[in-house]
Amino acid sequence: MDHLSEAARIRRGVVRLNRRLRQERGNESGLSPNQLIVLGHLHRHRSATPGEIATAERQRAQSLTRTFAELEAEGLIAREPGTVDRRQSVLTLTTAGRRALDRDMAERDVWLAGALASLNATERGVLELAGAIMERLADLEA
Repeated sequence: MDHLSEAARIRRGVVRLNRRLRQERGNESGLSPNQLIVLGHLHRHRSATPGEIATAERQRAQSLTRTFAELEAEGLIAREPGTVDRRQSVLTLTTAGRRALDRDMAERDVWLAGALASLNATERGVLELAGAIMERLADLEA
């Protein structure tokens, strides 16, 4: 079965909602998109090597090197030698990093909660289910 038209409609909706959520971010956090990607990855996975983060986020490790250094300098992530290979570093989210990520997400969650209030219970339930399904899709291997 050809799902291209369904895929296009879902993509348009996701892209527009993502754009709106980015607009609802306050400027107070000052976190860049790449910084949010790294903090979010560490929030979900607890710890990871720079290479693991880059691979999971479909980026080159070299392109995230500056981001890792900035987050470490700001105390938002910690870098420790790996337990298996001490030459490889393992990154973890610090308490300050968790707070920064929570603040950033809270700004967007407030707007989204208000927008959800304009929907009926069935529509909100469908969106909640769609959110879980989109997370599963995002985790699929290419």
